[in-house]
Amino acid sequence: MQGTLLVCILTPLVGAFLLPLAGKRAAWVRNALALAFVLTALVGSCLLLPQVLAGVKPAIRWELPLGLSFGFQADALAVFMAITSSLVAAVIVVYSFGYIKEYDNQNEYYLMVVLFIGAMMGIVYSTNLILIYVFWEISAICCWRLIGFYRDELAIARANKAFVVTVFGALIMLVGFIGIWAQTGTFELTAMKGASIPAWCVILILFGILTKSATFPLHSWLPDAGVAPSPVTSLLHAAVLVKIGVYAYARLFVVSLSVDPIFTTVVPVIAAVSALVSAGCAMVATDLKRIIAYSTISQLAFILLGISVGSETGLVGGMLYILAHSVAKGGLFLCAGILEHALHTKDINQMGGLYKRFPLTAVAFALCSLSVMGVPPFSGYFAKFMVIRGALDAGHPVLAGVFILGAFMTVFYLTRVFFKVFLGQKSTTHAREHSPAMVASVVFLGVLALALGALIALPTELASRIWEVL
Repeated sequence: MQGTLLVCILTPLVGAFLLPLAGKRAAWVRNALALAFVLTALVGSCLLLPQVLAGVKPAIRWELPLGLSFGFQADALAVFMAITSSLVAAVIVVYSFGYIKEYDNQNEYYLMVVLFIGAMMGIVYSTNLILIYVFWEISAICCWRLIGFYRDELAIARANKAFVVTVFGALIMLVGFIGIWAQTGTFELTAMKGASIPAWCVILILFGILTKSATFPLHSWLPDAGVAPSPVTSLLHAAVLVKIGVYAYARLFVVSLSVDPIFTTVVPVIAAVSALVSAGCAMVATDLKRIIAYSTISQLAFILLGISVGSETGLVGGMLYILAHSVAKGGLFLCAGILEHALHTKDINQMGGLYKRFPLTAVAFALCSLSVMGVPPFSGYFAKFMVIRGALDAGHPVLAGVFILGAFMTVFYLTRVFFKVFLGQKSTTHAREHSPAMVASVVFLGVLALALGALIALPTELASRIWEVL
């Protein structure tokens, strides 16, 4: 299984650079290869799943001079994140076949998308802090190029903002990594398991994590990144990029290291503030993609709450929330892309009565919205319930109440958007759904958001294994 582990990482990392060459021969060849590289990461991670559930952790390790070493390991947390990210990424690549075909710089687009997935695989499977940092920065470069895809002045400015903020946060985090090395004498997570680290190291690393996960007050770059193409916003801001931050928190401060118990209170409080502020912004915004972006920040706070409160129920709920949110929120961004692509506007006040002209998009949007709201029997309900229950189990009833309020605010602004866009006063547009690849992608994610509620046992078992390794 060591070979499978290596294939999951190297195939998208190396294969990405072959895509521009393939694109010069034929667009369909490039597109097929891009999908194949992402599917390889998905299938490979699925093949690792039985061993992980059986308690086996496939690993690769290289010893280097000066006591340094680099390695990769597949455990429950890594496989869970890899499957979630690559699954939604594969759907987004298919969606891109219809969305991106009109633009000139397609070769760079697919290179950056696949390279980004390779970087994500590198982050989740790495056991070395320096490797995690390197892949972290590769993801930032991909994010920078993809947000600025349209190359107009506004897109470039917003891309530069996201790049500067996230790279600065990563550099601060690197200082924290060096502090851990000074304390433990190693960068290897497997060698420092259970080690206590100074609070200042935790704070520095938290800064990088909260920056990448767009948590208040380090969140402003995420709504601004809505200038990017919709598959980019779905990939980076719903399915993968912002999940890197919460993954790093779980990997470092839940699975690997011992930190001061005060952080099981401080971090949930930060998450609570972020949830309320971003939900409030979503309630008054009129830009469709901006509303969904603020919703992402709010829902990420639920994930952060779950993995940081220190209870098994909360952690399992947080992991399930990552899966449910990636699927549902990815679908919402892609639905927004269909509307923006057809109507050439993101203003919900200029939409209305679109359910007849965009019936499948309306159904997919409704299904994904219901999951994000936490309506049973959608997967989002089980995840949200367990996160709030985890907060109560950890002795945080006030925080649980705050997040219940945030959940009701989510219901309000997503219901508002659906009625404004698909019901309400009919617009004069004659645009319709036209791309089978785009429509099929959003329908698949909508149905999957519902199906995961019925199939919640398997991801729950996998998430439970993360707690067992503590």
